[in-house]
Amino acid sequence: MKVLVVGGGGREHAIIKKIKENKAVEQIFALPGNAGMSDDAVCVNIGAKEIDKIAEFACDNKIDYAVVAPDDPLVLGAVDALTEKGIPCFGPKANAAIIEGSKVFSKNLMKKYSIPTAAYEVFNDMEKALEYLETAPIPTVIKADGLALGKGVIIAMTRDEAKNAVRSMMEDKVFGKSGDNIVIEEFLTGPEVSVLAFTDGETLVPMVSSMDHKRAGDNDTGLNTGGMGTVAPNPYYTDDIAKECMETIFLPTMNAMNKEGRTFRGCLYFGLMLTPNGPKVIEYNCRFGDPETQVVLPLLKSDLLTVMQAVTNGTLKDTAVEFSDDSACCVIMASKGYPEAYEKGYELKIGESVKNDTYVAGAANKDGKLVTNGGRVLGVTAVAKDLKSAIGGAYEKVKEIEFANAFYRSDIGKRALKALEEK
Repeated sequence: MKVLVVGGGGREHAIIKKIKENKAVEQIFALPGNAGMSDDAVCVNIGAKEIDKIAEFACDNKIDYAVVAPDDPLVLGAVDALTEKGIPCFGPKANAAIIEGSKVFSKNLMKKYSIPTAAYEVFNDMEKALEYLETAPIPTVIKADGLALGKGVIIAMTRDEAKNAVRSMMEDKVFGKSGDNIVIEEFLTGPEVSVLAFTDGETLVPMVSSMDHKRAGDNDTGLNTGGMGTVAPNPYYTDDIAKECMETIFLPTMNAMNKEGRTFRGCLYFGLMLTPNGPKVIEYNCRFGDPETQVVLPLLKSDLLTVMQAVTNGTLKDTAVEFSDDSACCVIMASKGYPEAYEKGYELKIGESVKNDTYVAGAANKDGKLVTNGGRVLGVTAVAKDLKSAIGGAYEKVKEIEFANAFYRSDIGKRALKALEEK
């Protein structure tokens, strides 16, 4: 069986490693992949947004199954294009991927179907947005409507910060057309939880919850990043809260999308905040999270490819999806300066003992050597019986990886351990 995975980061590497466990898989292609995953997949220099080329490659190489992992190609219709060519595919079609592709759409969906989320207003006129901010409660949250590489959300602690955020999005176009429309919403407080879920539009199966660490520096300081590490499960996400989320958020979202004629089949990501007034949706993603995938998939006991095919075929209710009771921790190793300016091209050495647990996000081949080629270079994951051991194991594995200018947070999971102690 030949499998194609669209994307080139650590999330895709984690998906590829898990799919490889299926004995029917003979070959995996990554488009474009990166040099750090070349032991696990054949990397092909076709960009994730080159939809026509991806579909053409899939046909020419008689691909049996495709997985579209990143947000951009999903929103641009990669699954539609592959499906039209007769290639079975994991991921939502474009009309369902809009749940991430447009913040305005998702907020209006939640409002229409009474799914708990922050109060909000939508603006397409900068002057009206600025006028609204004169009296809006502060802090507030400013969101660009469209995709913005995970950077289109600004938490403004002062009125001036809020106004500057609006101007940067709507006037300076820092996120291009994604800032033509913006959402200004209520600032919520409480622990954040990420829950990924498999759904075929009829059945929804949540995966293990996780906790992301977005800030670049220890103790949640510094700039927001694409994620500096994750732990799973998230200790704040109790069985009672999980039940409440299923009843008030997860199933209502799946059903709402069906009613809108936008049936969602794939991985639906729920970014939640556990507020004093109950769980609320901060954001939806139309795909596996990165780096949440790097802690969630290592805990999956069932065969990933089989589950994905069940999602595609609409047979998820008849398919076992089991997760281990263990804990996992992923530490992201980045290039110094990330998420702003950073240097690349440094030799990257990954110890043999940790290769199986390392998910490479940014690497290239230079003169036969593996070198760094991105801000987030890789993530390394450890699985253990308890969270403390998983965290310790991940940091032990970090020692087996070398590249100049490396930096990483030293406190991944610290907040989760504190929450466990308080239970």
